[in-house]
Amino acid sequence: MNSLSKIMMIALSAVLALTMFMPTANADKLSDLEKKQQEVQQKQSELNSGIQQKTSEISQNQTTLEKIIAKIRELDNQIIETQTKIDVAQAEIDQTKVEIDELRKSIEELERKIAEREELLKERARAIQLSGGSVDYIDVLLGANSFVDFIDRFSAVNILIEADREIMREQAADKKLLAEQKAEVETKLAEQEAKKAELVDLKNSLDAQKNKQAQLEKDLKAEQGRLAKEKSALEAEHNKAMNISSDLAKKIGAEQARLAEIARKAEQERLAKEAAARKAEAQRQAAASAASAAPAATVTQASVSSNAGSSTFILPSTGRFTSGFGGRDIGAGAESHLGMDIANSPGTPIVAAASGIVSYAGNMGGYGNVVVLTHSINGQTHATVYAHMNSINVSVGQSVGQGQQVGGMGNTGRSTGTHLHFEIHVGPWNGARSNAVNPAPYVR
Repeated sequence: MNSLSKIMMIALSAVLALTMFMPTANADKLSDLEKKQQEVQQKQSELNSGIQQKTSEISQNQTTLEKIIAKIRELDNQIIETQTKIDVAQAEIDQTKVEIDELRKSIEELERKIAEREELLKERARAIQLSGGSVDYIDVLLGANSFVDFIDRFSAVNILIEADREIMREQAADKKLLAEQKAEVETKLAEQEAKKAELVDLKNSLDAQKNKQAQLEKDLKAEQGRLAKEKSALEAEHNKAMNISSDLAKKIGAEQARLAEIARKAEQERLAKEAAARKAEAQRQAAASAASAAPAATVTQASVSSNAGSSTFILPSTGRFTSGFGGRDIGAGAESHLGMDIANSPGTPIVAAASGIVSYAGNMGGYGNVVVLTHSINGQTHATVYAHMNSINVSVGQSVGQGQQVGGMGNTGRSTGTHLHFEIHVGPWNGARSNAVNPAPYVR
């Protein structure tokens, strides 16, 4: 075994020794807090959906309510218009009744004249009957005593004949006029009554429609009240969840800081033991060099330092780069991509980009199966995220070395194909990903 291998074995032993004494309770607590935060965030998402749904229903109901109110206004206008027509029709009926009263007087006068004429005609008929037959106007004329008497008799006969004819004509004309007036009045009144009845029916129909619309308005307002109450309850629950999420975020931040401090101390102790091992190896080599005259190849401290305890991140997997850091659109609209994507076949090994502690291992919604590592590099806390895996090989609280496999490449969560989504965060990973940086300049 060469000197470099011995140094690496010593360093590995130191790391393993540290791992045995690494407290996992905090990491477990962090995982539990993060799971709780995910549950709360899921609850918030559900509540947001519920609030949006209630808002949409309230908006739809409000639109329907406005239409109903507009319909009621329209019906009110129609009812007022119809009532005006009814009032006009009633006024016409009242006027027609006045005309009927006046016409009734005229009819009574006609009836009186007709009755008088009928009585006169009856008298004439009785006179003819008493004379033994019809009046012989020739006998009247021939009974004249003189020409003057004849002329007088002839004039009298003409007058009588014309009087009879006039009576008959007047009688016929008055009877016709009487029938026409009666028919006119009855027809006009019937038409007006029918028109009024039609308008009354229309008004009743409009009233019924208005009552129906008013009931719909009442029901919709009650529904609006119910939806507003439910929305208010959802908003109150959402605010409560927001407060819980805020508290969890603070606790997660505290646990992340505590884990980062543990990782920093572990890194310091590891580096100190590596330095001690290198010093011991250098002393051994110096002693060996002094004891041997033959030249021997040695590994300098500088060369060892360049190969052990490196602070540089390595690529966590092999494959082709399919997406970089920054804005992109994969079909769901523009979004901010907070890492790099490496595509390969399912199960391709994914390794730790740097030594650290597993702060999360499990499913995380759109990330699918994910591992989060916390690192302390040169006194600075970092976090790395490995998402969409089809298998996870580590557990929360476990210490892993750079290059150690943490899982296999997959297509879980919100993914369009088998690949690794890799993120680097400067500072502890807090779930909000606000401290994510472009991984490209950090990896080698």
